[in-house]
Amino acid sequence: MNSTPAVDIKGITKRFGDVVAVDNIDLEIADGEFFAMLGPSGCGKTTTLRMIAGLDFPTTGSLKIFGEEVGTLPPNKRPVNTVFQNYALFPHLNVIDNVAFGLRMQGVAKAGARKQAVEMIELVHLGGLENRKASQMSGGQQQRVALARALVNHPKVLLLDEPLGALDLKLRQEMQGELKRLQKELGISFVFVTHDQEEALTMSDRIAVMDEGKLLQVAKPEEIYERPANRFVADFIGQTNLLDGTVEDASTVCLANGARVRAKSSFPVGEKVAVSLRPERAQIAQRDDAVDGGSAVDGVVESVTYLGNARVYGIKLDWMDLEVREENRPGATLHEPGSQVTIAWDSEAVSVVAG
Repeated sequence: MNSTPAVDIKGITKRFGDVVAVDNIDLEIADGEFFAMLGPSGCGKTTTLRMIAGLDFPTTGSLKIFGEEVGTLPPNKRPVNTVFQNYALFPHLNVIDNVAFGLRMQGVAKAGARKQAVEMIELVHLGGLENRKASQMSGGQQQRVALARALVNHPKVLLLDEPLGALDLKLRQEMQGELKRLQKELGISFVFVTHDQEEALTMSDRIAVMDEGKLLQVAKPEEIYERPANRFVADFIGQTNLLDGTVEDASTVCLANGARVRAKSSFPVGEKVAVSLRPERAQIAQRDDAVDGGSAVDGVVESVTYLGNARVYGIKLDWMDLEVREENRPGATLHEPGSQVTIAWDSEAVSVVAG
């Protein structure tokens, strides 16, 4: 594995007229890394991907691929290839001709292009379907053809722009596993753009969270989820409850209702913050049960949502609403709407972010 970054972005800004789509970002993507770029629509993630691909050029900054400056090179001069959400297959061509198309355009002889295409078709588990027309295939099969076509040229970096967005849930989950398998087998860098938090968390080695053209946090999935860098990341990655308060000392936050809770932070005393509490990290107890350490708030069950393997409770507090998720285990207590309860959690279950 190469120690030189597969993609090295320094101080890149992209403007479209008066609109700043990407705002002075620095980013390194390692060789052999499955890297996700995550954020809401319009955050700059796709523009960043397009700049790596050569479909857009940076307004300012440096963009290197394995140490070579490529910021002004056209797409065909870069060792990358791209898979798009709409697949962009030729519907009148069969699978093998779709996959071999790029090789043929490069002047590879028909027999050689066919041999390489067959090998790639086998790799994406479409062996035996070489002669089927793209228009006769399911969405998941078309996605595999698009992957084979992008990989047959042996790019050093594969770029994927919302590649699973058009698939239904079951196919999407199946293709997540396939993409991860392919990336491990090939050993090249995958740069994956998505707005789906679960996709990014389950597939990636690292995630870059973006908003309004800025990089907010780049870290492993566990760190992004457990220790979000700020309020936006905490709220965007999965579900969370944000309890506003003020830092009282290094291990205590005074909430808006005056309750003091255990929560470690490095924010100065008096700083306005929010305690991020994931719904699955909280526990529901009857109000008269003992709660140790004061990390608790009282409320009333307002709603119960049955999810099969879990129940999500909507809890109304004096000053806000929050959610608690409990696994649906045999014998688990069902808290009916109107029940007065205490919501308790351990200090290690929360993170403190800027308010």
